Amino acid sequence: MSKNPILTEKAAPPIGPYSQAIKANGNFLFTSGQIPLDAAGQLVEGGISEQTHAVFSNIKAILDKAGAGFDDVIKTTVFLLDMNEFAAMNEIYKSYFNGPTPPARSTIQVARLPKDARVEIEVIALTP
Repeated sequence: MSKNPILTEKAAPPIGPYSQAIKANGNFLFTSGQIPLDAAGQLVEGGISEQTHAVFSNIKAILDKAGAGFDDVIKTTVFLLDMNEFAAMNEIYKSYFNGPTPPARSTIQVARLPKDARVEIEVIALTP
């Protein structure tokens, strides 16, 4: 099995001993969970809307670095601090996955996220 790390300065830097993403077996891309940090590693202020957009900005940068896009995403996992914010997150989410076949998804409410973020999202994609 081949395993190649993906790292871009256009996304939030890892805050621990992990890679932003791993490309495995040639075309599978697994991102680490992305929280709403800017490229300097600072938490993006605001509510669920601002933080969800920031998360997708990081995911886009990682997908771009791997030669992929949102249409290549096959599975997402969303971690929410408060399930009452699901509808607001979902409105933003669907603006990024507006093609004919959205990815499979799991959404989970959690007790706490790193840096006290409101949302964390990880994706699995197929790359060219």
